[in-house]
Amino acid sequence: MANTMQFDLVSPEKRLASLEATQVQIPASEGDMTAMPDHAPVIVTLRPGLLRATGTDGTVTQYAVTGGFAEINADSASVLAEFATVGDGQGTARAALEGFLEEARKRAEEAQGENKDVAEKFVADLVHLLEAME
Repeated sequence: MANTMQFDLVSPEKRLASLEATQVQIPASEGDMTAMPDHAPVIVTLRPGLLRATGTDGTVTQYAVTGGFAEINADSASVLAEFATVGDGQGTARAALEGFLEEARKRAEEAQGENKDVAEKFVADLVHLLEAME
């Protein structure tokens, strides 16, 4: 059994992380999950939330993500995020997430039927993410 796995986080703008990790906590759309070395292969969709990667030295780094996909296997976890930033709750990260929230609220007001439920859940997830960053 390996003690570490390769963790990569990329967004359309840039690569945010590439490091050896002992575990990665992922805000999957079906619920939070933790990927560790020797994990069974799986691909999951992300919901807005905080992704946490624990490095080999025990340092935990948080990243705010708004959605995307994660591919996990025995020796790696690769996250392709729609938007991601270091989740420090400061400056541009917070402003960008507040912009996403404003747009999501507008779309939720216009949505109908099942789409309205999905849009309202996305708004709630963004609000929760912003609160978690405080």
